[in-house]
Formats: sequence, C-alpha cells, structure tokens
Amino acid sequence: MKSTRVSLGILVATITASSFIISCKDDKVSLPPIGGFNSADEVASSNLVAYWGLDGDGKEAKSGAMPTKSQNVSYVTGAKGKAASFAGGYLSYNVINSLTSLPNATISLWANVNNNGTSPSCFFTLTRPNEWAGNINLMSETGWRKASSDTMLFKGLVVTKVSNADSWQDTRNEPTKGGVQAAKYAGKWTHIVLTWDGATSMFKVYANGVKISNPDWEARGTTGPLNFTTPTKPVIGAWGTNISGTPDAWQVPMTGMVDEIRIYNKALSDGDISSLYQLESAGR
Repeated sequence: MKSTRVSLGILVATITASSFIISCKDDKVSLPPIGGFNSADEVASSNLVAYWGLDGDGKEAKSGAMPTKSQNVSYVTGAKGKAASFAGGYLSYNVINSLTSLPNATISLWANVNNNGTSPSCFFTLTRPNEWAGNINLMSETGWRKASSDTMLFKGLVVTKVSNADSWQDTRNEPTKGGVQAAKYAGKWTHIVLTWDGATSMFKVYANGVKISNPDWEARGTTGPLNFTTPTKPVIGAWGTNISGTPDAWQVPMTGMVDEIRIYNKALSDGDISSLYQLESAGR
C-alpha cells in the first residue's frame, strides 16, 4: 500500500510539474500584443533597412557589416540586452547599400548621455564626404543651448541636395516651451526617434514614444524627399570628420551609451513609434 501511495504521489508531482512548464510556455507565447505587434522586430518590418542590436559587437544585422574603424567602445548592460558604451569613441562602417538612398527615413535608437559638456553628441550619422554633418544626423545639442543639467535637447539635421545646392534643415525640442519639450532625460536611457516624411517635408523628433519637437519647426517647406550626397557611410557616436578629415575643436566623439539602432525607409506613424518604445522597454 505504501509503495502504491509513493508511486501515485510521484505521478501527481510529475503531471503538476509538466503542467506548470506547459503553462509557462503558453504564457510566454500569449503575451498581449502592443499596437498589434508581438515584438519590436514586427514594427514596419518590411521597411526596416538596417539594425544594430549592439549586443556585444558592432555587427549590422541586415547586411552583416562589421565596423571598419572603432575607438574607445565597450559593451555594457543596455536598454535591451547589451549596449555600446563610448568614452570619446565611435563605430564606423563602409557603405551599406540599403542606406545610400532614403527619400523618407526614420532613425530609432536608445541613448543615455549626460548634459554636462560643451560639445554636441552625435548618436548616428550617414556621412557626406569630407564634411562634419552627414546627409542625416541624430544628436543631442544641449551643451550649447545652456539648458539645465537634467534637460536634454534632441536634434535632427538633414543636408539634402535641392537644385544641386545643399539645403540644411533641422528640427528639435525647445525646452523653454515646457511640457514634453522640456525633456528631463539627462543621464537616463531614452528612446529617441527622428522621422522625415518626403511627401510633406515634415521633420519630427520623439522621446519615449511622444513627439517632443517644436511644431513651429517641423514643416520644412518644399524640400521634399531626401537627396543624399554619396558615398554615405554610417557612423555611431561621432561626426564624419572624426573618421576622415580635420575636425573642428567642438567635433568630438561622444561619451555615453547607445543601443538598439533601427533605420527605416519610411516615416513611422505616431502609433508605430509608441509601439516600438513600449515593446523595446519590455525587452520584446
């Protein structure tokens, strides 16, 4: 009788454990979608043209490209998995074909940088030959604007060809306006997104899923789709002149962290940007 009870107990325990494992697996699979997506990889997946996870190396996942130059970079715990940590450093790449033309564009990334310097930090640029400012650039420019130490100024800059001349266009938040534009994100992991819509020439910046750019500066007239100067090369953490050329004194590689860089060939909608932020925040 004792043997039968022991065997029955083992059987019940085994069934219970198996049910728990199955239940855990089911729970993982059945996490509720966010904005209709189960993971960040599903957001505008057909328009994703480049992706750097920065999970221990600098590999660009879509093309397989590895950095051709790097300086003062290590890998630490990031916003999602690992992240690139720069101590006056950068990652630089040769031409990636999918990035040589982006009439419409979205740059999405996470950054953690302090507002305690006198030089802007360039998170990502697609270079123009022998120029500091690339065809498209995402940066923080707070040091120059004398904002308070907890405030960040996130800026997008494009230099596009219009009638064979360079047209410089920028967009950013204005902290003195208050509200979401105050951007109290210094020293914190922040999801930053830049969008350019070639059909409307609307140029916007978002932080943590919310548009923060000054509406007065988002409409860029009749500039239209972006027209790049080539060859254009991706750089994370620095300006083109830091890689090749003679930089001015203020053009220095960044000190801070960058993670989860995604480049799209369309301007993502507000809804998609919010979903991307929520999914990556949840490690999905």
